[in-house]
Amino acid sequence: MLSRVADSIYWLNRYVERAENIARFINANVNLILDSPTGVAQQWEPLVLTTGDLPVFQNRYGEATAENVIQFLTFDRDNANSIISCLRSARENARSIREIISSEMWEQVNTFYFMVQDAAEGQATFEPQHFFKEVKLASHLFAGVMDATMTHNEGWHFGQMGRFLERADKTARILDVKYFLLLPSVKDVGTTLDELQWMGLLRSASAYEMYRKCQHRITPTGVAEFLILDREFPRSIRFCLMQAERSLHQITGSSPGTWSNPAERSLGRLRSELDYLSIEEIVQMGLHECLNDLQQQIYGVGNNIFETFFALKPIS
Repeated sequence: MLSRVADSIYWLNRYVERAENIARFINANVNLILDSPTGVAQQWEPLVLTTGDLPVFQNRYGEATAENVIQFLTFDRDNANSIISCLRSARENARSIREIISSEMWEQVNTFYFMVQDAAEGQATFEPQHFFKEVKLASHLFAGVMDATMTHNEGWHFGQMGRFLERADKTARILDVKYFLLLPSVKDVGTTLDELQWMGLLRSASAYEMYRKCQHRITPTGVAEFLILDREFPRSIRFCLMQAERSLHQITGSSPGTWSNPAERSLGRLRSELDYLSIEEIVQMGLHECLNDLQQQIYGVGNNIFETFFALKPIS
């Protein structure tokens, strides 16, 4: 497979997944504000921090109001991480490989992009909860169409790898923001507001019902363990890394537990660390520090994938 094609499939899936995750963050925050006790200050700045774009937002918008943050993260074409920019990039990647992907995949990503563009042009009638629900459903539909209509060959595995690495990164980011920044003060720990925010976090990952099936109480350590270490929940960091590593080995043909390039080595080491890590060890080293390290390592895996498969190398 040409590296250009593999790169486009990889980023097509990363961008669609990123758009979905941004919709999840915003919609969860909207629902949290509706559920919070009267008088609790609305907190929108942590959402911008989640995407890593806080300095850019502050320079262009100033105050982190609901209107400013939703505009910046949803419809701002100059923000590379906004929903509309992610889908524009996804659509361009899909356009460049139309002969490789199925026609149904192209139609879905095209429909997805124009749905968001129409919402951007008709903001006078914009309904956040309905719109963000549609974004999540459109992303799920794209993933389902890809699984059902594209041959599960190298290209499909590159797409899977991109999707799961993006999902692992965003799960780590939203969990870090909640634990480290979102709660107003220490005195609120254990209160109704604290529980509502942890519930909002679970809902942003579509994890609330699945968490309740295995845990009776909502506790910070319980939520962290579920979203970091659970082997079976499809949005936990550990599950995502397991699936990404599986696809990577299918691409290279090497046996699980071995490595033949830096991408396999870095991803396998990160996944194996989570295999033998307990929530008690995570709490002891500091949840923020652990999540920050996970984000850095996931970023490193992405760089290694680029260098191994996509980078243009000089001919010797």
